[in-house]
Amino acid sequence: MDDRDKTNQRLIECGIIAVVRLDAADALADLTETLSASGISAIEFTLTTPGALEMLKALAPRYADVLFGAGTVLSVDMAQQAVAAGARFIVSPVLKHELVEVGHQYSRPVILGGLTPTELLQAWDWGADFVKLFPASSVGPEYVKAVRAPLPQLRLMPTGGVSAENAADYLKAGAACVGVGGKLVDRRLVAEGRLDEIAAYARRLVTAVREAHTAT
Repeated sequence: MDDRDKTNQRLIECGIIAVVRLDAADALADLTETLSASGISAIEFTLTTPGALEMLKALAPRYADVLFGAGTVLSVDMAQQAVAAGARFIVSPVLKHELVEVGHQYSRPVILGGLTPTELLQAWDWGADFVKLFPASSVGPEYVKAVRAPLPQLRLMPTGGVSAENAADYLKAGAACVGVGGKLVDRRLVAEGRLDEIAAYARRLVTAVREAHTAT
């Protein structure tokens, strides 16, 4: 099993990718510590966060048990910079065939985004390791079940509106893992330094996912 396969397996096992999108990078270190201590072992820094690559480069060596990824990757250059900074996986909200090629060149899983069955299958046929169902809030868990009935090979990662309250529903419907952003990493709580509340929510989310894994 190569590094990419091992990372894919770890993403499935942890079940949650925390999607971090902030206005500045100064809180990323404390936030990473909070999420990691609360049981979140996969964290995506979106590249719309100013300074995200620099913080990724600084933090990745300090957390051997955390899979750091780069999100909102839109070009080959961005993907290469993310890998150089320490990203273990690459996430894009859209269909970009060239990202699969560059990610796999460095043995990094690539997650491409789509919504319709045609888009989801296209991402998979291009070699995406997971397909980001985005925005998941527009379709819900039943959509995951419906899509995977004729397309059971898809490894779907619903993102957008996923929460501690519905994450288990997505997993039980057949999602491989879930991406959780604003419901977990609330910008207001981060800005006010209320990381204890984020930690409590993260623990609820981890518990819900573990229970879903047990049930399935």
